[in-house]
Amino acid sequence: MSTLEWLAQGALLLLLALAVPFAWRLERQIVALRREGAALEAGAAGIAEATEAAEATLTRLRGTAEQAGRAVAERVAVAEPLREDLRFLTERAEMLADRLDGLVRQARPATGYAGPGSEPAAAPEPPPGPAPRSEAERELLRALRGIR
Repeated sequence: MSTLEWLAQGALLLLLALAVPFAWRLERQIVALRREGAALEAGAAGIAEATEAAEATLTRLRGTAEQAGRAVAERVAVAEPLREDLRFLTERAEMLADRLDGLVRQARPATGYAGPGSEPAAAPEPPPGPAPRSEAERELLRALRGIR
Protein backbone atom coordinates (compact mmCIF):
# COMPACT_ATOMS: atom_id res chain seq x y z
CA MET A 1 0.00 0.00 0.00
CA SER A 2 1.20 3.35 -0.87
CA THR A 3 1.16 6.43 1.23
CA LEU A 4 -1.67 7.85 -0.79
CA GLU A 5 -3.83 4.83 -0.06
CA TRP A 6 -2.97 5.08 3.64
CA LEU A 7 -3.95 8.74 3.67
CA ALA A 8 -7.22 8.04 1.85
CA GLN A 9 -8.09 5.24 4.29
CA GLY A 10 -7.15 7.46 7.24
CA ALA A 11 -9.36 10.25 5.94
CA LEU A 12 -12.19 7.76 5.41
CA LEU A 13 -11.71 6.42 8.95
CA LEU A 14 -11.76 9.95 10.32
CA LEU A 15 -14.94 10.76 8.39
CA LEU A 16 -16.59 7.55 9.64
CA ALA A 17 -15.59 8.41 13.22
CA LEU A 18 -17.21 11.83 12.79
CA ALA A 19 -20.36 10.37 11.16
CA VAL A 20 -21.11 7.81 13.92
CA PRO A 21 -22.19 10.40 16.56
CA PHE A 22 -24.37 12.13 13.96
CA ALA A 23 -25.96 8.77 13.05
CA TRP A 24 -26.72 8.02 16.74
CA ARG A 25 -28.29 11.45 17.20
CA LEU A 26 -30.32 11.03 14.01
CA GLU A 27 -31.49 7.57 15.13
CA ARG A 28 -32.67 8.98 18.50
CA GLN A 29 -34.59 11.77 16.77
CA ILE A 30 -36.26 9.27 14.42
CA VAL A 31 -37.38 7.18 17.42
CA ALA A 32 -38.75 10.31 19.12
CA LEU A 33 -40.61 11.29 15.95
CA ARG A 34 -42.18 7.84 15.72
CA ARG A 35 -43.34 8.11 19.32
CA GLU A 36 -44.74 11.60 18.74
CA GLY A 37 -46.25 10.50 15.43
CA ALA A 38 -48.59 8.13 17.26
CA ALA A 39 -49.65 10.95 19.60
CA LEU A 40 -50.10 13.22 16.57
CA GLU A 41 -52.32 10.62 14.89
CA ALA A 42 -54.39 10.29 18.06
CA GLY A 43 -54.74 14.08 18.22
CA ALA A 44 -55.81 14.25 14.58
CA ALA A 45 -58.41 11.53 15.22
CA GLY A 46 -59.71 13.49 18.20
CA ILE A 47 -60.01 16.63 16.09
CA ALA A 48 -61.88 14.68 13.40
CA GLU A 49 -64.35 13.33 15.98
CA ALA A 50 -64.88 16.80 17.44
CA THR A 51 -65.48 18.19 13.95
CA GLU A 52 -68.09 15.52 13.22
CA ALA A 53 -69.84 16.21 16.52
CA ALA A 54 -69.84 19.96 15.80
CA GLU A 55 -71.30 19.39 12.34
CA ALA A 56 -74.07 17.20 13.77
CA THR A 57 -74.83 19.83 16.38
CA LEU A 58 -74.95 22.57 13.73
CA THR A 59 -77.36 20.48 11.67
CA ARG A 60 -79.66 20.04 14.67
CA LEU A 61 -79.37 23.74 15.49
CA ARG A 62 -80.30 24.73 11.94
CA GLY A 63 -83.32 22.42 12.07
CA THR A 64 -84.43 23.89 15.37
CA ALA A 65 -83.96 27.45 14.08
CA GLU A 66 -85.97 26.70 10.94
CA GLN A 67 -88.75 25.12 13.00
CA ALA A 68 -88.82 28.13 15.35
CA GLY A 69 -88.90 30.47 12.35
CA ARG A 70 -91.87 28.62 10.88
CA ALA A 71 -93.68 28.74 14.22
CA VAL A 72 -93.11 32.49 14.50
CA ALA A 73 -94.27 33.02 10.92
CA GLU A 74 -97.45 31.05 11.63
CA ARG A 75 -98.17 33.11 14.73
CA VAL A 76 -97.55 36.35 12.85
CA ALA A 77 -99.89 35.17 10.09
CA VAL A 78 -102.60 34.50 12.68
CA ALA A 79 -101.96 37.77 14.51
CA GLU A 80 -102.00 40.01 11.43
CA PRO A 81 -105.77 39.81 10.79
CA LEU A 82 -106.41 40.30 14.51
CA ARG A 83 -104.24 43.39 14.46
CA GLU A 84 -106.23 44.78 11.55
CA ASP A 85 -109.50 43.98 13.33
CA LEU A 86 -108.29 45.71 16.48
CA ARG A 87 -107.17 48.75 14.50
CA PHE A 88 -110.57 48.96 12.86
CA LEU A 89 -112.42 48.53 16.15
CA THR A 90 -110.23 51.15 17.80
CA GLU A 91 -110.91 53.66 15.03
CA ARG A 92 -114.62 52.90 15.21
CA ALA A 93 -114.60 53.25 19.01
CA GLU A 94 -112.80 56.60 18.75
CA MET A 95 -115.43 57.85 16.29
CA LEU A 96 -118.23 56.68 18.58
CA ALA A 97 -116.53 58.22 21.62
CA ASP A 98 -116.18 61.52 19.80
CA ARG A 99 -119.82 61.36 18.78
CA LEU A 100 -120.90 60.49 22.32
CA ASP A 101 -118.79 63.32 23.71
CA GLY A 102 -120.46 65.73 21.30
CA LEU A 103 -123.90 64.51 22.33
CA VAL A 104 -123.06 64.86 26.02
CA ARG A 105 -121.80 68.40 25.45
CA GLN A 106 -125.01 69.27 23.60
CA ALA A 107 -127.15 67.80 26.39
CA ARG A 108 -125.48 69.83 29.16
CA PRO A 109 -126.67 73.35 29.70
CA ALA A 110 -124.12 76.00 28.89
CA THR A 111 -123.93 77.23 32.49
CA GLY A 112 -123.28 73.80 33.93
CA TYR A 113 -125.32 71.72 36.33
CA ALA A 114 -128.40 73.60 37.55
CA GLY A 115 -129.09 71.42 40.59
CA PRO A 116 -131.60 68.81 41.71
CA GLY A 117 -134.70 71.07 41.53
CA SER A 118 -134.14 72.30 38.03
CA GLU A 119 -135.70 70.83 35.00
CA PRO A 120 -133.51 68.68 32.81
CA ALA A 121 -132.53 70.07 29.48
CA ALA A 122 -134.28 68.75 26.44
CA ALA A 123 -132.70 65.58 25.13
CA PRO A 124 -131.01 66.07 21.84
CA GLU A 125 -132.46 64.34 18.89
CA PRO A 126 -130.62 61.19 17.92
CA PRO A 127 -129.05 61.27 14.50
CA PRO A 128 -131.38 60.03 11.80
CA GLY A 129 -130.89 56.28 11.28
CA PRO A 130 -127.75 54.28 11.95
CA ALA A 131 -124.42 55.72 10.93
CA PRO A 132 -123.50 54.79 7.39
CA ARG A 133 -121.02 51.94 7.29
CA SER A 134 -118.17 51.53 4.90
CA GLU A 135 -117.59 48.36 2.91
CA ALA A 136 -114.74 47.42 5.26
CA GLU A 137 -117.05 47.73 8.28
CA ARG A 138 -119.67 45.54 6.64
CA GLU A 139 -117.07 42.89 5.75
CA LEU A 140 -115.71 42.90 9.30
CA LEU A 141 -119.20 42.50 10.77
CA ARG A 142 -119.90 39.59 8.41
CA ALA A 143 -116.61 37.96 9.40
CA LEU A 144 -117.30 38.42 13.09
CA ARG A 145 -120.78 36.91 12.73
CA GLY A 146 -119.26 33.99 10.84
CA ILE A 147 -116.82 33.28 13.71
CA ARG A 148 -119.63 32.95 16.23
